[in-house]
Amino acid sequence: MAAERSQVLVVDDDESIREVVQLVLERGGFAVRTAEDGRAALKVLFAGSVDAVLLDVDMPGLDGWQTLERIREVADVPVCMLTSEDAELAKVRALRSGADDYVVKPFGPQELLARVEALVRRGRGSGERTSKPVEVYEDALITLDREQRLVTIGGTELQLTRREYALLAALTGEAGRVLPSDVLIERVWDGMATADQVKLYVSRLRRKLAEHQADQTIETVRGIGYRYRPPAE
Repeated sequence: MAAERSQVLVVDDDESIREVVQLVLERGGFAVRTAEDGRAALKVLFAGSVDAVLLDVDMPGLDGWQTLERIREVADVPVCMLTSEDAELAKVRALRSGADDYVVKPFGPQELLARVEALVRRGRGSGERTSKPVEVYEDALITLDREQRLVTIGGTELQLTRREYALLAALTGEAGRVLPSDVLIERVWDGMATADQVKLYVSRLRRKLAEHQADQTIETVRGIGYRYRPPAE
């Protein structure tokens, strides 16, 4: 039985670019869905999961940055920004906004294919690189089942995105120890992130934990990193 092909969403207001990118990716073995703007892209994401997103920056209406912000509110699907602006500040903005990669137009087909393959691998690998080979972490408050990728608090499932889960798995994997931001970047983002991104995701994770009065379990150690402190029995 043939393996299921990875799904890639291509978002660009230029039809000719969508067609070229779709052809390159399909020849590379990917299944491709397309959207002509940010709102159409969000509809595709809400309707079903994809393995990676190629997102144009310069689009009318909801531009790439606004679309990325909306995507990050609901999902951690790997995103690569497509832009004609080859500037360091633009690249920094992409990474700090939650993008996983950045490609400047015009790009060669082999480069694009290699970038997408890396994105898909990164998406599948996040959350699996934990520091201890313990399948189930449990304390007086939280139970984290790595095999099922399930987190529960008091018997209620905690709804986490892929990256939020990976972050919590990394922290509970070494509960009580401080994990520097660069260590979390390596384990959760495969080295493709910034300290600001870590801070952003810690904040999002805390907000979800706060709904169960559990946000105090994640501590910030200023200038170093973060620590998961198990609650007292």
